[in-house]
Amino acid sequence: MVRLLEKRQKTGSVLTIFAIATFSLHILVLFLFILQGLNIRQLSLRKPPNFVQLIDGQPVANIDDLAREPETIRRFISKTMISMFSWSGTLPSQTIEEVANPKSDLGILISTPQGGSQKISTSSWVASFAFSEDFRKSFLSTVAEMTPPEVFSENPSQAMTSQLVIKRLYPPKEIAPGKWRVGMVADLIQRNRVGGEKLITPFNKDLLVRAADYFGNPQANNGTDLQKAIYSVRADKLEIYEIRNLCLLDDYNNLNEDKSKQCGTGQTSGSFIR
Repeated sequence: MVRLLEKRQKTGSVLTIFAIATFSLHILVLFLFILQGLNIRQLSLRKPPNFVQLIDGQPVANIDDLAREPETIRRFISKTMISMFSWSGTLPSQTIEEVANPKSDLGILISTPQGGSQKISTSSWVASFAFSEDFRKSFLSTVAEMTPPEVFSENPSQAMTSQLVIKRLYPPKEIAPGKWRVGMVADLIQRNRVGGEKLITPFNKDLLVRAADYFGNPQANNGTDLQKAIYSVRADKLEIYEIRNLCLLDDYNNLNEDKSKQCGTGQTSGSFIR
């Protein structure tokens, strides 16, 4: 009888050990599945590598996804700001016929901080996609307040145009990995189409730029001209996330961030300080 009880105890202990081992194995497999799932998710979120094309046409992977050439940054800012503040009252020509007879720009309504709405040019709206999403909405409201209604007037004697003339773009100064600060000295010139009377306003700004992701247009062949224009704006993999007034009292290279903010206070409503 004693031997039978001992035999049952041994059998029970073996079954217990087997059950514990099986349960532990299941826990280990579950942990491995979770770990594998996290690794797959990280791979799906990883940015695609940037490639630099050499003179002979061979692509070389650029390990630093945040690296941008200074000239690329300056060209991006120049193109974006000129498109944002050059208002002609007409749409960009898409065909040879439109060069001689351009279409009128009907403008796009943007809500203003006062609760109303004002028009901005179509070129300004497209160029605004070069700005970060958290800055774009408030910036467009300010541009709408700056845009004269006469830009969209069909009456030649009242119609106005605007052009941003950049006098100088300072070399980009890196303030953090993937972030740069660029000073711009420019004039905003508004004039009547008839008579040529013009108003020149200094437009000196500090622009903060950062590297951004870019995803190609999935319908490049079927997209509208407006969609293609928006995707081309993002193709530089850069975005402007803040604009401040530029202080010209001291050397730009020695101007620190705190001093830049102090110089921007008390200026005209054309500033975009956040």
